[in-house]
Amino acid sequence: MSHVFLTKRLTKRLFLAGLLLAGGATALCAHEIRPAYLDITENAQHHFDVLWKQPSMGTQLLHLVPQVSNGLLDAKPTEESAANSFLVRRWKNVDVTRDSFDGAAIHIDGLEYTITDALISISFANGQDIQEILRPRNPTLVVHLSGTGKVPVPAYLLLGIEHILTGFDHLSFVLGLLLLVRSRVTLIKTITAFTIAHSITLAAAALGWVHVNPSVIEALVAFSIVFVALELVRGYRGQYGLTARYPWLIAFTFGLLHGFAFAGSLAQIGLPEHNIPLSLLLFNVGVEIGQLLFVGVVLLVIELLKRLPHRLPDWTAWIPPYAIGALASFWVIQRLHFLAQ
Repeated sequence: MSHVFLTKRLTKRLFLAGLLLAGGATALCAHEIRPAYLDITENAQHHFDVLWKQPSMGTQLLHLVPQVSNGLLDAKPTEESAANSFLVRRWKNVDVTRDSFDGAAIHIDGLEYTITDALISISFANGQDIQEILRPRNPTLVVHLSGTGKVPVPAYLLLGIEHILTGFDHLSFVLGLLLLVRSRVTLIKTITAFTIAHSITLAAAALGWVHVNPSVIEALVAFSIVFVALELVRGYRGQYGLTARYPWLIAFTFGLLHGFAFAGSLAQIGLPEHNIPLSLLLFNVGVEIGQLLFVGVVLLVIELLKRLPHRLPDWTAWIPPYAIGALASFWVIQRLHFLAQ
C-alpha cells in the first residue's frame, strides 16, 4: 500500500482529532468530572444516617454544600475525612421524622457553577427508595413520598452514559481502536471484545471479588492509550503488526483494565446495598449505550469526511495518532505523579 494511498485514506479521519481536542483543559483532567453523592438512610431507630461524598483533586475542592430544608444537615458532620480523591462527610443518627421529607427540598449549593452532577439516594426503613440526579442547571430536588416505588436506580443508567461520554481517556482508547480497524466485521469483533472484557472486570471489582489499586489502574489505562497511539503510527508507516491485524485481541486485553477503572469510579459513587445487581447492570448498560453513541458519531464523521470535495494536505494524516499519543502521555505523567504521592 503506497504512502499516497495511505495519506488519502487517513486524512479523511482528521476531524476525529477534534473529538479529543474539543474538551480543551477539561479533557486533560480525565476522570475529574465525577459526580458527588448524597446518601440518606433511615436506620433501625427511625433516625437517619447521611453520607456526603464530593470529588477533590489534591488540595483543590469544589464548593459544594448539601442542604435539606427539613433540618437534616443543620448540625455539624459527625465525621469528616478525605479518601480516594473524595471528601467524605457523615452525619449519624440524626433525629428527624420520615414525614418531614415529604415536600422537603434537597439543594446542592454551588452545583450550578460546576460541570459535575450529584446523585441523591434516599432509603427509608419501610423499603421506599428515591434516587435522582441533580445537575448544574437544576440543583434542587423536591421530595414527594407519595407515588415513589422500590425500584430505584434508573439514575445508574444515566451515570453510566455520562461516565463514558466524559471519560476522555476511555474515548481516546476507543477512537484509537476505530482508526486501526479496516473492516466492519473487524469493528464488530473489536467493540464486542472490549465490551465483554470491561463488563467482566467491572462486575468482579464492583462486587468485591477482585481488589485492585485504583491509582495503578488509572496509570495503566493511560499506558494502554499510548500503546494504541504507537500502533497507529506504525500502521501509518505500513508496519502492520498483531495489533493492526487483530485489534479485537488488544481491545479485550486492555478492556480488562478499563473495566477496573469503570469499577473504581462506580465504587466512588457507591451502590445501594438493597439493589446492587440491578444498579450494576444499569451502570454497565449505560456505559455501553454511551460507547455505542460515540462509535456511531465517529463512523458518521468518517463517512462525511469521505465526501469532502478536496483532499487535505498530506501532513494532516498524522494529527489523530499524535493527538491521542500526546494526551495519553500527559495522563501517564499526571497519574504516575499522583501515584508517587
